[in-house]
Amino acid sequence: MSDAGIKDAVREKYSKAALRAGDSCCGSRVGTNSITSNLYTDDQTGGLPDAALAASLGCGNPTALAELRPGETVLDLGSGGGIDVLLSARRVGASGKAYGLDMTDEMLALARENQRKAGTLNVEFLKGEIEAIPLPDNTVDVIISNCVINLSGDKDRVLQEAFRVLKPGGRFAVSDVVTRGAVPEEIRRDMLLWVGCIAGALDEGDYRAKLAAAGFEAIDVEPTRIYQVEDAREFLAGKGVDVDAMAEAVEGKFMSAFIRARKPAARACCAPSCCS
Repeated sequence: MSDAGIKDAVREKYSKAALRAGDSCCGSRVGTNSITSNLYTDDQTGGLPDAALAASLGCGNPTALAELRPGETVLDLGSGGGIDVLLSARRVGASGKAYGLDMTDEMLALARENQRKAGTLNVEFLKGEIEAIPLPDNTVDVIISNCVINLSGDKDRVLQEAFRVLKPGGRFAVSDVVTRGAVPEEIRRDMLLWVGCIAGALDEGDYRAKLAAAGFEAIDVEPTRIYQVEDAREFLAGKGVDVDAMAEAVEGKFMSAFIRARKPAARACCAPSCCS
């Protein structure tokens, strides 16, 4: 499947999800399953619009795991309905800023409405693609993302862009779906699974290697939720996949993980040319 085909399918799915979330009431979730459920506590979501939680389609809670400090600038890649941006904005405080980046007009409209309802001022939602982040070099202290990088057909470019916009010493702290060991090829060929966060997932070793190739250091992949065969049954129901036949091959090989890395800090220059 071409990168353009993947992107179009992702855009279509998340556009529809945004419209459903905007129409939802009482905090009902859009597309809740064993990946997206029970990621946020009531303490975290208190005061946020119902539609922000309803549109949450992530696989983790990077804002709970990332170390965010007052005054920092945070960028959420694939910010969707804005829940992680709004939570980050709380943690960096009025002296900090949280950016959300999304390519889907409907999600951006929903996120901006959620921002208005929450009354959060230190937030800005940007339209763009995570393969071409519309921010200057060395702009942000922390990059977060919630089950979005796996949807990209050019993950190397995403990680290169993340490295570019981070300040020296900046942190990469994302939740994503990763795999461990060989995965049946028929899963990766199914477009619906790309959109659903499964077939596009990198092997954890490949993820580490791509981060290192982009220039990151201090790389760590920490599993946060390992999916079993019954979870896979829910993922694959109605997609023409014989889950029972592939159960052994799938068991324990899909997981949500918290992925950390750091852009090297700027090094002081001692050569005479440094001051010229």
